[in-house]
Amino acid sequence: MPFRHPHHSASSVAIIGGGSAPRPGEISLAHRGVLFLDEIAEFTKKTLDMLRQPLETGAVTISRAHSTVTYPSSFILIGAMNPCPCGYLGSNSQYCTCYQKQIQSYRNRLSGPVYDRLDILLSLQSVNLDQPSKKQEHSFDIQKRVERARKIQYQRYQTEITNAKVPFEVLSQTSPLTSYQQKMLTNVALKQNWSNRVQIKIIRLARTISDLAGDEEITDTAIWEAMTLRRCGLHKQQSMARET
Repeated sequence: MPFRHPHHSASSVAIIGGGSAPRPGEISLAHRGVLFLDEIAEFTKKTLDMLRQPLETGAVTISRAHSTVTYPSSFILIGAMNPCPCGYLGSNSQYCTCYQKQIQSYRNRLSGPVYDRLDILLSLQSVNLDQPSKKQEHSFDIQKRVERARKIQYQRYQTEITNAKVPFEVLSQTSPLTSYQQKMLTNVALKQNWSNRVQIKIIRLARTISDLAGDEEITDTAIWEAMTLRRCGLHKQQSMARET
């Protein structure tokens, strides 16, 4: 599986592809793999916005006067960024010196449509290497759970497709939400100002969480966990910014 890790100084052509003689960019070289954008907020806003079509369709089309080329670009996007310009927002050991406007301007380098296309938003805390780490699940056990979930999805859709890619109409027919779940999602979405795209992503994520747990239907717990994974990063940092 390919893993691409371009530097944030890379040009839009290097990331997306193109040139006078069109060539595939990093997003196509990461096809069926992972594209990791470290310091994602340092990439140009233009480059990040150009990721919207590939994330939505799994392909990128490059048009030139003499030709039009389409490259496959179905990849898992992982981005990492500091919580604020100085990097210490929410730190237990360092004091953040950023003003709220600075923090918001830094976060706005990723536009709303780009945020909408991300499935999970996580705010991570620094790790103290002096303290013993908690016992974690072994990667072999995680692999087995993922394999079981993939098998469940194959049996559900009768084809090699995942919850993230299956048409939403099919997902709704095979795994309908209960009236309580739909009401819960709608209420939270109104408070968080989530778009329809984000709500659909939450349902897809909840279906996957339920598959990993071995549940036949989407559970209330899975819906709540999916919403928590979506809002904890933004909501927590916005609250801290208001307090700064």
